[in-house]
Amino acid sequence: MKRSQFPEAKSYRDRHGRTRWRYRRKGFSRDLGTDYGSDEFKRRYAEAEAECLGRRKAGAGADRTIPGSLSDLVASYYKSPEWRSIGESTKRTYKGPIEKLRKMHGDKPIVQLERKHVMAILAEKADTPAAANNLRKRLAQLLDHAIALDWIKVNPARLVKPYRIESGGYHTWDEGEIARFFEVHEPGTLAHRAVTLMLYTGAARVDAVKLGPWSIKNDRIEYRRQKTIRANGVMVSIPIHPDLAEVLDGLPDDRPFLATAYGQPRSPDGLGNAMREWCDKAGLATCSSHGLRKACARRLAEAGASAHEIMSITGHKTLAEVQRYTEAATREGLADSAIGKLITRPNREQTVVNLPSRFAKNSGQVVEKKGK
Repeated sequence: MKRSQFPEAKSYRDRHGRTRWRYRRKGFSRDLGTDYGSDEFKRRYAEAEAECLGRRKAGAGADRTIPGSLSDLVASYYKSPEWRSIGESTKRTYKGPIEKLRKMHGDKPIVQLERKHVMAILAEKADTPAAANNLRKRLAQLLDHAIALDWIKVNPARLVKPYRIESGGYHTWDEGEIARFFEVHEPGTLAHRAVTLMLYTGAARVDAVKLGPWSIKNDRIEYRRQKTIRANGVMVSIPIHPDLAEVLDGLPDDRPFLATAYGQPRSPDGLGNAMREWCDKAGLATCSSHGLRKACARRLAEAGASAHEIMSITGHKTLAEVQRYTEAATREGLADSAIGKLITRPNREQTVVNLPSRFAKNSGQVVEKKGK
């Protein structure tokens, strides 16, 4: 009998020196005896092969996605038009919390998910409220997709209030911090060029690394934001500020403005890591690349630019997003304006303690005592 009939049979010598045979395949093993090719050997081989095949099928079944589960919903969401419309960098950001949620609760049925379950999931991140709120957003998106599939009627994630966050998000660079950075990183350095570019364009780092000579048209920098490019986001077209023009003058015309030392495009994460090092060197621990985007919006607001004007620079799609960036910057100016109007209004001698007679209900009236 040819040995090729039993490809998974492997020989070895036992402690008595006799040759024995064993069925071995991908970690599975069964003894086949010493009489290679005998009827008993064939029987054992057939049983071992059947058992091995059965285990492999069971294992494949164990890895199969359960219909109607969270994992099934995630897989469906990844195939949806909504997901496909999201930019690649945003997808990477979204996938982090989604996949962690999938790993922990992937086998659970969506139809049984209630508000109390969402609250319990978010409570595990109560110490990091920003992360908890981010997870809530991702879960709400998934459950909106479940509603679209008619799996559920109500989105329990949207019934849960987000955690209150005391912080205003990424720190907005102030003028002192900008000046400090430029003291340490002088003109001609990549650090100086990077901060100047983002400060005068409001570009996020994912967009800043793609800007180059090809982005300049008619003395303007033009680009579509990566975050909205799949949704046909508006074209950002910005006149080049003289300070930025000076920094960009003389750069090679065949590579990005923030190219690596080898002339290759720099990754967004690479720019973020470099910014962290540059800021630390300048003693600016709270500053980051995203804070420059907010600083650009702050400067525009302080200069009196309207929300729509700021949107045309930053590429934001809604006024609410711009207001988050500029609220602190405009509040002081609005307060000055309001008090100024109060000071210059007609009849300024009239104050809140000098009320008109129509508000003084007891004016000119004599209160009679009872019993008289």
